[in-house]
Amino acid sequence: MGERVTTPRADRGRNPDRSPLNWLLLLPIAIPLIPPLFNADEPRLFGIPMFYWLQLAFIILGVTSTTLVYRVTRRSR
Repeated sequence: MGERVTTPRADRGRNPDRSPLNWLLLLPIAIPLIPPLFNADEPRLFGIPMFYWLQLAFIILGVTSTTLVYRVTRRSR
């Protein structure tokens, strides 16, 4: 009955890095969710329909944005 219950602080366990560049990580998630961007057969790139080469472009966008955010926001060691 005499025990005191404490709640953990709200900021415990959070990363203190609040860089605005972290918003770039939403690009590879949000852009492929816009069907009018890739709902077409034309233009073709080296004979490959737009849907397929645009999927590869989304992968490159994801890798590039993740690498950029990682390199800019990592801490100096």
